[in-house]
Amino acid sequence: MEKDTLISSTTVHIISHTHWDREWYLPYEKHHVRLIALIDRLLETLERDSDFKSFHLDGQTIILEDYLQIRPEKRALLEQYVREGRIHIGPWYILQDEFLTSGEANVRNLVYGHRDAMQFGKVAKVGYFPDSFGNIGQAPQLMLQAGIENAVFGRGVKPTGFNNEVSQTKAYESPFSEMIWEAPDGSRVIGILFANWYSNGNEIPTDPEAAGAYWQRKLKDVAEYASTPHWLMMNGCDHQPVQTDVAQAIATAQQLFPEYQFVHSNFEDYIGAVTASLPEKLSVVKGELRSQHTDGWSTLVNTASSRIYLKQMNQTGQALLEKVAEPIAAFAYLTGHAYPHHLFTYAWKTLMQNHPHDSICGCSVDEVHAEMVTRFAKSKHVAESIIEDSLSAVASKVDTSGFASFGGVASSLVVVNTTGWLRSGIVTTDVEIERIYFNSGIDFYTMKQRLKEIDLAGLYLVESEGSKVSSGIEDLGVQFGYDLPEDQFRQPYFARKVRIRFEAHGVPALGYKTYALIRNDHSNQLQAEEGSLIRNEREMGNDYLTVTIADDGSLTIVDHRSNEVLHNQCIYEDTGDIGNEYMYRQPNGDVPLTTRGLQAEIRITEDTPFQASFEITHQMLIPKSAEELLQQEREELIWFTGRKSGRSDKLIPFTIKTKVSLNKNGQALQIETTFNNEALDHRLRMLFPVNFHSQTHLADSIFEVVERDNTPSEEWRNPSNCQHQQAFVTLIGEKQGVTIANLGLNEYEVLRDEDENNAIAVTLLRAVGELGDWGYFPTPEAQCLGEHTVKLEIIPFPVENQHVKSEFIGHGAMASMKEAYQYQIPWIVKQTGTHEGELPSRFSFMQWEGDKLCLSALKVSENTGDLIARWYNLSRDEQTLSVYPSLGVNAAHRSSVMEQRLEESELGRMVVCPAEIITLSLDISL
Repeated sequence: MEKDTLISSTTVHIISHTHWDREWYLPYEKHHVRLIALIDRLLETLERDSDFKSFHLDGQTIILEDYLQIRPEKRALLEQYVREGRIHIGPWYILQDEFLTSGEANVRNLVYGHRDAMQFGKVAKVGYFPDSFGNIGQAPQLMLQAGIENAVFGRGVKPTGFNNEVSQTKAYESPFSEMIWEAPDGSRVIGILFANWYSNGNEIPTDPEAAGAYWQRKLKDVAEYASTPHWLMMNGCDHQPVQTDVAQAIATAQQLFPEYQFVHSNFEDYIGAVTASLPEKLSVVKGELRSQHTDGWSTLVNTASSRIYLKQMNQTGQALLEKVAEPIAAFAYLTGHAYPHHLFTYAWKTLMQNHPHDSICGCSVDEVHAEMVTRFAKSKHVAESIIEDSLSAVASKVDTSGFASFGGVASSLVVVNTTGWLRSGIVTTDVEIERIYFNSGIDFYTMKQRLKEIDLAGLYLVESEGSKVSSGIEDLGVQFGYDLPEDQFRQPYFARKVRIRFEAHGVPALGYKTYALIRNDHSNQLQAEEGSLIRNEREMGNDYLTVTIADDGSLTIVDHRSNEVLHNQCIYEDTGDIGNEYMYRQPNGDVPLTTRGLQAEIRITEDTPFQASFEITHQMLIPKSAEELLQQEREELIWFTGRKSGRSDKLIPFTIKTKVSLNKNGQALQIETTFNNEALDHRLRMLFPVNFHSQTHLADSIFEVVERDNTPSEEWRNPSNCQHQQAFVTLIGEKQGVTIANLGLNEYEVLRDEDENNAIAVTLLRAVGELGDWGYFPTPEAQCLGEHTVKLEIIPFPVENQHVKSEFIGHGAMASMKEAYQYQIPWIVKQTGTHEGELPSRFSFMQWEGDKLCLSALKVSENTGDLIARWYNLSRDEQTLSVYPSLGVNAAHRSSVMEQRLEESELGRMVVCPAEIITLSLDISL
C-alpha cells in the first residue's frame, strides 16, 4: 500500500470474536458440542496468554447459558474475565431476526440480555447486529433508550452474495463504513457497517511472508471505506474457533508495517476512538436498512415466507405472552395476586431461543426446525398456564350476583379484552352446565346418565346490562375433566358441556364484560335479536359491507361508507420456485397459475344473526415439482440466479378451501384458507387488487407503521420486490383504502398491473428443497407438505383528505389498523359462578386516550413492582396521551424500554413525539 494513501496515525483495531449461530447447517446439539470446545479453548488462552487482551462473545448472553449447562464449574472463571474486560458479553439474549420478531420480543431480548450480562459483571454497550437480515428503522431509538449510542451491522446497506461475499458496487447509502443512522423519531446513533464483512481479519498469519501478503490486501480493502484513522479488523467468522496465537500475529504485523499501530482491541475502545475522530460530514441513513439500493437478489427477504408454519407458531406464541398473559397477569396483580416473573422469564427465553436469524427465518436444516416446534409448544403451554391462573384470580373477584335475578343461572362468563381499544367480535367458548366428581360416591353409569338427561332446550345468554344475546349453542355431550388442587390429589369428574358462540359487543379496553348462560327462560320480554346477514346464495352484508361471490370464487366488496367497490379479491396465484430457504426465484418463462376464471364450488356454511359464512372450493391443477434439472443444479451449487430449471410437465390436483365470514357489527371480512400441499418447488399467494394507483403503501413493522415505495430503486434487478410485514399492509387511494391483516404471514408484495393499479399479494406457502448459502444442504421438510391453514382479514375503509403528507394515517386508516392489531389477539373467556365481588360486572383496569397511539405492552416490572405500560406513535405527527388507571397510583414516571424510572410525569395530556416509543412506570397503590 502506498504510504501517501494512509490516514495519519492509523490504528488497526483487531477484535477477536466468533459469530455463533446456535443452530443452522448443523442441529443445535452438534453446534453446542463445538461451542463447549471453543469456550474451553478461550478460557485456556486467556489464562495462558496475558497478551490475548479480549474476546467479543457475539453480543448474545445465551452463549453463556449454553456453555454453563455443560460446564457449570466454569462460572466463576467466566465472571472473572467479564469483570476484567477480557470477555465482552451482551447486550442481547440472542441475535434475533429483527423483522420477524415482534417489537416487544426485541425489547425483551434487550432486557434479558442486559440482566444476564450484569449477573456476570458487565454488559457490552454495543448495538450489535452482525448478521440480521436487514435492520429495523426504530433500532436507533431502542439503542438510545437502552443506553447504547452506536449500532454495528453487516447487512441492509451494502449487498452481499454467495457465502456472504461483499459486492464492490457503489450503489449503497454511504461511501464509508461509518455513518449516522437515524430512526423515524429523530434518534441518532453512530452506525458502523462491516463493509468487508465481520471476517475481514480472520485467521491472521504469523509467518512473515504470508502475513505481508495478507496485510497488503486486507489494509487496502479496509482503507477503501474508512472515514477515520481507526480501522476495524474482525478476527473471526461463523463458528470460528479462537485464534490462540493472535498476539503473535499482531506482533508480526507490527514489525512488517511499523507505520501503523496494531492493537488487540474491543468494541468499547474501537467505537470510542472512531467517535472521537469522525469527520464533520457523514452520510445520514434513515429508517429501515433493507438493502433498498442494491440489485435485490440477495436481500434474504424471502426468509419471511420460508417455513410459514414457524411464523404462525411464533405469532401465536408472541401474542399469548405479550398481549394476553402479561396484561391478564397485571390485572390479577392489581387485585392482589402475585405476578409470576419467574414463569415469564422461562416462557420468554424459551420463545426467544427460536428467534435467532437462522432459526425464525426458517433457513436451517430440518432437525433445527423440528426442535423449534417443541420450543414453541413449551413456551405456549407456560403462557396458557399463566393465563388460566390469572383469569381465575380475576374472575373470582368479579361481582356476578346481578345475574341471580334471572333465576336458573347455568354459568357466568367473564369475557376479557386485553387489547388497548374497545372491542367487539365473535367469541367461542366451552361451558360446563354441570359436573359430578368421581369421589361423589355415584357410580360411573349413573353419573353419565344424570348428565345426559339435563335438558338444554331452555338455555339462553344474557349480558350484564340485562339484554338477551343471540348465540349459537352446540351440545358437546358428557366429557371427562379434572382439577389439580394446590392442597389435594387430582380430582377427576364428568361434565355436561356446551359450546357457545356469540358476538361480544363493546368489551372495555384492558378490561372485561360479563355474561350469563341461563337455564330456564321465564322472561318473555327478553328477546334476542333475530335476522340474517345472508342476502342470497352468493351474497352477505351488514351496515358497513356487502360481499358478493363470483363464479370463480373471487369477492366483490362494497364499502357503504364510501360507496367504493373492491373487485376480484382473494384470487390465488401459484408459481414455481427454484430458489432456496433464503430467496424466491421464479423459473424463466414461468406463467403464474391463478383461480381467475376457474369455476368454484360455493356454499353457505353459517347463517346466524351475528355471523354469516360461505365456503369456496377451488380445484386447481399445478405442476408436481420443478424439473429434474433443479436437483442437479442444487448439488452443483449453481447460484439460484443462474438456474435454468423450469416446472415439471406432470400436473397434480390442488384443492383450496376458503371460508369467508362477516360479523353483524364487523367492518372487516375474515378469510380462512385450508389446503393440502402435495407439490414441491412452488409458491402460493393470495391477491387483493385495488382499482386505484398509489406511489407508496404502509406496512406494520417494529414499533412503527412504515411508508414504503411501491416501485424499487433504479439499481433493483430482481423481478420480485417482496417485503416484510408484521400485522398488516395498507394501500390508500383518494376515496378508498384497504388494509390486509394477517396471522403469521410475514411476506407481501405490492404489484402493479398494466393500468398502473396496485394489488397486495400475501404469501401463503413457499415450498423449497434446500437451505442455500455456502453449500448444498437438502431440506425436504422445507417443502411444507401436508395440511395448512392460514388466516387473513380484508379491512376496507373510507378515506378522508389524504393530500396533506402528515395525514398519511387518517381516521379511516387508523380504524383499520386498530382492527388489524386486535385481529392478532385472541379473546379470553373464563367461566365462573354467581357470586359477589369487589370488581363490577363491567370494568376497565386502565383507560387511556391517544388518537394515533398503539398500546404495545402492559406488564409488571420485576425491578420495581411498577405497572409498565408502553405505547408507540404510529404517525409522524405529535400526539397527546392521557392515562386513567382505575386503581390508585402513588406516582408515575416516564421510563426507558429497560423499565428504568426516569422523570416523574403527570398522566394527563402527555406529549408523544412523532414515531416515539413511550413507556410509563406506574407505582400502583395495592
